[in-house]
Amino acid sequence: MSDSRETINHHAFVVGYPIKHSRSPLIHGHWLKTMGIVGTYERVAVSPEDFADFIAGVKSGALGYCGGNVTIPHKEAAHALADETDALTDELGAANTLWVDDGKLKATNTDGIGFTSNLDDRHLGWDRGETAVVLGAGGASRAVIQALRERGFREIHVVNRTLERARELAHRFGPRVYPHAMEACAEVMQGADFFVNTTSLGMDGDPAPILPFHSLESDAVVTDIVYVPLKTAFLDQAERVGLATVDGLGMLLHQAVPGFEKWFGKRPVVDEVLRALVIADMEAHG
Repeated sequence: MSDSRETINHHAFVVGYPIKHSRSPLIHGHWLKTMGIVGTYERVAVSPEDFADFIAGVKSGALGYCGGNVTIPHKEAAHALADETDALTDELGAANTLWVDDGKLKATNTDGIGFTSNLDDRHLGWDRGETAVVLGAGGASRAVIQALRERGFREIHVVNRTLERARELAHRFGPRVYPHAMEACAEVMQGADFFVNTTSLGMDGDPAPILPFHSLESDAVVTDIVYVPLKTAFLDQAERVGLATVDGLGMLLHQAVPGFEKWFGKRPVVDEVLRALVIADMEAHG
């Protein structure tokens, strides 16, 4: 009797515009190799005006893909074009993982899973507090806020340069989310248990504002979804006052796990070998 998996089309993608800097092929390629799976995972650059046609090709099977990842600027469109989505993805209004099942294109969003799994892995117990501060109200903050709410934080303070954007997220995610302008950042950080930067501040070593990390609880945890550089300006500031920190690389690694399992039939593991591989690539290519 033949193995039914032989008929599965083991070809997946990451689609975005631009896409050339994505490290997802490195991650999935490593798992394919180490797990002995015959398959491919490739970057596909698709402009917004061509995205609907690309998705139609995935649905029909014409492009030969069993699914893939979606990144900027297509996450909202991917959610809208999918045949089936889950409740968390519907609340976010954005999908980052697609797969074809029984002729239907299904979608989910694993950004929140990646965020919490990274923290569980690097600093177990990070979610024991009650008050969290989220810097930024852009697209990246949505999955973070949703994940913090699901983990039981009683107060989630969203601080953003544009107050209206923060208010939109408070409306979207419910009564435990409180919007604030940047001027209130020092006030809401006072006594908070958790801090996360979801903005691009500090990316690629660019300057970031000095924040009063000393006013957080002494056992607070500080993290950053930026992972280039690995130790961002915010993480450095937090370390200097003795706080525990978690870098953002693990979020990228862990969010990839559910998709790989759906496309290739085996659940991969995020380990130090993979982390070192990606760090080496970052050091070589920036």
